[in-house]
Amino acid sequence: MVQHVCLLGATGSVGTSTLEVMALHPERYEVFALTAQHRMADLAALCRHWTPRFAAVATAEQADWLRNELAATRASAGPRTEVLYGAQALCDLAAHPEVHSVMAAIVGAAGLPPCIAAARAGKRLMLANKEALVVGGRLFMQAVQQGGALLLPIDSEHSAIFQCLPEDRAAWAQRIAHIVLTASGGPFRSRDPATLHSVTPDEACAHPNWVMGRKISVDSATMMNKALEVIEARWLFDLAPEQVRVVLHPQSIIHSMVVCRDNSVLAQLGTPDMKVPISVGLAWPDRVASGAAALDFLTTPPLTFESADVQRFPGLGLAFDALRGPEGSSAVLNAANEVAVAAFLAGGVRFTDIHRINADTVAALAPSPADAATVDDLLALDGRARAFAQSLSRELSR
Repeated sequence: MVQHVCLLGATGSVGTSTLEVMALHPERYEVFALTAQHRMADLAALCRHWTPRFAAVATAEQADWLRNELAATRASAGPRTEVLYGAQALCDLAAHPEVHSVMAAIVGAAGLPPCIAAARAGKRLMLANKEALVVGGRLFMQAVQQGGALLLPIDSEHSAIFQCLPEDRAAWAQRIAHIVLTASGGPFRSRDPATLHSVTPDEACAHPNWVMGRKISVDSATMMNKALEVIEARWLFDLAPEQVRVVLHPQSIIHSMVVCRDNSVLAQLGTPDMKVPISVGLAWPDRVASGAAALDFLTTPPLTFESADVQRFPGLGLAFDALRGPEGSSAVLNAANEVAVAAFLAGGVRFTDIHRINADTVAALAPSPADAATVDDLLALDGRARAFAQSLSRELSR
């Protein structure tokens, strides 16, 4: 059967890599829907190439532009792509009855509602949007269970853990002593912390191993990306906070490890290329060609490991604090970080201000049980945290 794929976030790095993998297997996959919030010209080009049934954008103005662009270039006999817009359109497409698989590659908390919709509809849900779990946590996993969705992690670290575990998820708890998430350490792993205040956005986005978008690249530089992955792993694999550990591995060859109860260690290795976890998500339990380069053990550099220093990367400490805090704490942390990173990329605050904004926002907003009762409650909490973080950003930019 050909899988109809809804790709949420088609123009980002994960989205374009997903399409490259799908192109290797036209007999297995068909693009049903493409969505994007920015890069309308890129989305138009993808629509012309893939001719999806639907495309969705953020605003009515973007939708009008895309319709006109596609009408001007569409062959008279060619298929027509219906253009939708707005947050509800993403949810409708993710839950569409003709969709088999959803690639959730939207960055940030905006990805939570369509991920919940896909989960409730019982889709094969390939999760590259870690924020859906960081913000949604319990509610998200409940939706997966209630809808009977197949949840497949796409972050390379979580995919590695998933690949090291048996297909029978009921056996995970008996297998795992703890997991080890590996981190490259980003571009500032060995830089003097006293000099980080002068880091520029271009420096922060120059990742030594991975090709990623600017927001996630900055998160890697601060290690907030790993902090969010700690929270994601807790929910994906139903672990206690102390069962999630982090180690620096600058070569990015071992993507993460499972330490079993007998102290044996299972690891997944490969070149640092997102096409591998994407191909796993698309084909699981099958294995198909990914297009990634093979790992050559004769030329691979020595594999080294270092401790993840919370003094150098204090965001890691915030993640564990959030997991031990009241439900909703990780939603506050994520919202603050999105605001802080955006302010840094816009030149409004310093690199070192990112952690200050995150820590001060988490300290100021202590969620109550009512703040995490429903998805709407979590999104309202997210909004309050963003407003607080934005006020801190404005003060620091003066």
